[in-house]
Amino acid sequence: ACTAPPLPGCPARARRAPGAAGMEPPAAPGPERLFDSHRFPTDGFLLLALLLYAPVGLCLLVLRLFIGVHVFLVSCALPDSVLRRFIVRVMCSVLGLFVRQNDPRLRDVSVRVYIANHVTQFDHNVINLLTSCNTPALNGAPGFICWSRGFMELGVTGSRAELVDSLKVYSSHRGNPPLLLFPEEAATNGRAGLLRFSSWPFSVLDVVQPVALRVQRPLITVSVADSSWITELLWTFFVPFTVYQVRWMPSVPRRAEELSEDFALRVQELLAMELGVVSTRLTAADKTEHMKRLRHTSLLPFAPGCAPSVPTALSLDVRITAMAQRVKEVLPHVPLEVIRIDLGKRGLGSWQGRRVTFRAKSLQYLKAETLSLLPTKQFAKSPVERHLSLQERKRALYDYARR
Repeated sequence: ACTAPPLPGCPARARRAPGAAGMEPPAAPGPERLFDSHRFPTDGFLLLALLLYAPVGLCLLVLRLFIGVHVFLVSCALPDSVLRRFIVRVMCSVLGLFVRQNDPRLRDVSVRVYIANHVTQFDHNVINLLTSCNTPALNGAPGFICWSRGFMELGVTGSRAELVDSLKVYSSHRGNPPLLLFPEEAATNGRAGLLRFSSWPFSVLDVVQPVALRVQRPLITVSVADSSWITELLWTFFVPFTVYQVRWMPSVPRRAEELSEDFALRVQELLAMELGVVSTRLTAADKTEHMKRLRHTSLLPFAPGCAPSVPTALSLDVRITAMAQRVKEVLPHVPLEVIRIDLGKRGLGSWQGRRVTFRAKSLQYLKAETLSLLPTKQFAKSPVERHLSLQERKRALYDYARR
């Protein structure tokens, strides 16, 4: 437990140290809330504002593409220093990237490993504008693209154990900048929760400093799952601005005989508490499976605040119309519009395996042969009808209704 004065790594407002050894993260929302599969909002006012802003956004996109080339050349030409970071940060503000931090003095200069949550494709570039740090490339082929995006190539293509050994060797040289690692290994929308932290970033050194990262932008979502970094870069240039809020948290040391898995869970819960989100059990592999299901499903579920695409809505309308025609063949006395409305309310599977009752407003849906089977108080003219009992009349009426 944290007592006054608080120990390093224990927030002052916490009464109990979250993430005790062996404690699992609490139950969390599903992957549909952690990842946005659509970029545009559903609110009509926001859509109208986006349409009105589109010409301005396209002009900004073209202008910022040329400015972005100059920013890249300047960052390559100048050596890593405070002056270089200041110049590039000012130029990035022209690109619409604004970086804020709570207090630079909270950053521990003795810490060699920073642990941050992952929201966008450019989180490492943004934090690198505040302090010198390197992020190893985990995915993608090494080469010019990897280097130009700001990743560090270690030449390790094997297991995570080999990567940890290389990072330990890198951190042993005091002249190298600190490491910036993302234990989630996949970006989320940053609104609902954190993915389960991998244990390998906590096997490098025994002291880490968590970094809480929040990203906000108007009109569209911050990031879309399964979108390429080039697409995200173009949308970043299109929107008016994107604000990155960086908060440095107190450094967290490893406890005596604490496993890397328990260390990772403890830091994950501290970071989730700082961000006001949930610490989940979902991993980057769960995100991959979730995106596969979305790609192979015709009706894509969408997160709150994101609209379904136009082709999806058209496909649903076509399916409802086709299903209504099939139901009409089985129940010809029910109007087609009534069937369409019921399918739209209850879903496509609502007419399968259930009996549907429709009360017509008039007798125009009842055929003459049905009326002849109804019991009547008048004396029937036909001898056959006169000898039919009430039960036989009911049975004949049921048989006709089943046809």
